[in-house]
Amino acid sequence: MSIRTLDDLLAEGVSGRRVLVRADLNVPLDKETGAITDDGRIRAVLPTLGALVEAGAKVVVCSHLGRPKGAPDPQFSLGPVAGRLGELLGAPVHFATDTVGESARSTVADLADGQVALLENLRFNAGETSKDEAERGAFADQLAAFGDAYVDDAFGAVHRKHASVFDVPARLPHVAGRLVLREVEVLSKLTGSPERPYVVVLGGSKVSDKLAVIEALLPTVDRLLIGGGMCFTFLKAQGLEVGTSLLEKDMVETCRNLLERSDGKIMLPVDVVVADAFAPDAAHDTVRVDGIPSHRLGLDIGPETVAGFAAALSQAKTIFWNGPMGVFEMAAFAAGTRGVAEAITKADAFTVVGGGDSAAAVRALGLDESSFGHISTGGGASLEYLEGKSLPGIAALEN
Repeated sequence: MSIRTLDDLLAEGVSGRRVLVRADLNVPLDKETGAITDDGRIRAVLPTLGALVEAGAKVVVCSHLGRPKGAPDPQFSLGPVAGRLGELLGAPVHFATDTVGESARSTVADLADGQVALLENLRFNAGETSKDEAERGAFADQLAAFGDAYVDDAFGAVHRKHASVFDVPARLPHVAGRLVLREVEVLSKLTGSPERPYVVVLGGSKVSDKLAVIEALLPTVDRLLIGGGMCFTFLKAQGLEVGTSLLEKDMVETCRNLLERSDGKIMLPVDVVVADAFAPDAAHDTVRVDGIPSHRLGLDIGPETVAGFAAALSQAKTIFWNGPMGVFEMAAFAAGTRGVAEAITKADAFTVVGGGDSAAAVRALGLDESSFGHISTGGGASLEYLEGKSLPGIAALEN
């Protein structure tokens, strides 16, 4: 893979030049207050932005947040992000109240060397996500007009064929930012010749979301540990009662087939925490997987399962983890995710956390991020990379 990097761009000199940076600032916001609840993605882009600021570039940052419907929506404004980004950079970030309109044009025009601007949410414009190439291209033309060079540092969006990710780099000299480069380097270790034993932990709610990556990983891993809501479809495939737990009935036969083909590599829970309701204060207790009551639902893996998973992880030399083991947002059902995460940190292995809810769990549970080898910023992107798919954003940088 041949991709020019931020260092290549810096070596050419960027002082006084406008550099358009596609970042992934899609941070979670508190629904009531609008406050940022996890600034991990903002911090992840700081090495790239800091290097450009220090080199005297006029830095124009663009990003999406949430899923607005191609029109301005106040609840998805990047305004709070501009404030937090400024705090982390130690200098004000000039915020444009639109994406390619009058505010954006004047904000970019007024930038001095070493200053940073943030454009309003890209997805306030229908052209960003349009499947119509002409509409997407027209929006890309407007965005590209704000830069003399383009840096993609939004790994969490490289699997999307969106204007800011796929079309803009065709219009400007383009490079990979520090974050994107690190992500690709790390994930290529997993798809190349990982040191063995190679153990993968998959959680989350749906088998259908992870089916492609399971299919891709089964031939290459030594053990595949499955928890989270998706484990109940696998347990059903073994003929077990799963009560009112999350179940994808149309995936049961697929799971049965995967188990048959796995050659014993797939490891499922042996006990689970079941509750009367999906609520933080619901009555709950731990049962064996062959004793799940018909009126209760599983919301976490049990302690015996955690111990078994930890034993498998302790033998590993390479570990990839994607997806929580239970409803970690509720204290009563967080022990499984915490136990597995702590086991990963104790392993003498190269460890990768595959973004999304797993990365959020690490921070929400107060775990030391530095005790993991790498925490990806892109859940969907990291999974598609491991599936062997061509990612539009990476392909655009290679061209």
